[in-house]
Amino acid sequence: MADSNEIPIPPANFSFLVESILMQTQIQLGLIKFGSEKDAEEEPEPNLPLARHSIDMLAMLQEKTRGNLTVEEQRLIENGLTELRFRYVQIADEQKKKTGGKPEPASDAPRIVTSDGGKGTKTE
Repeated sequence: MADSNEIPIPPANFSFLVESILMQTQIQLGLIKFGSEKDAEEEPEPNLPLARHSIDMLAMLQEKTRGNLTVEEQRLIENGLTELRFRYVQIADEQKKKTGGKPEPASDAPRIVTSDGGKGTKTE
């Protein structure tokens, strides 16, 4: 029997998927504080490479679903991508000013391992 204090699980639909990726990207951009109370006291540090990856994933999802979305779903993904891209450029510019125009060190970037060993070859 379910606990009466449990939060209901939202429906598994396209809008929830897009909203989840949007929220994840906002956290990666440092726009939303996430974590313990101790972490909430500090300004979140943006992870631009990971945020760029999430934006690219959302753009790919938009491309693959083109022509199959309701008007509301299409607006959600278009508006979300526009906002994230704008925020990404804004934050990247701020980071450049902080570092004197130098790119962030690659050692802090997330390492994403792909099935092709990171070569970027398509398997379709």
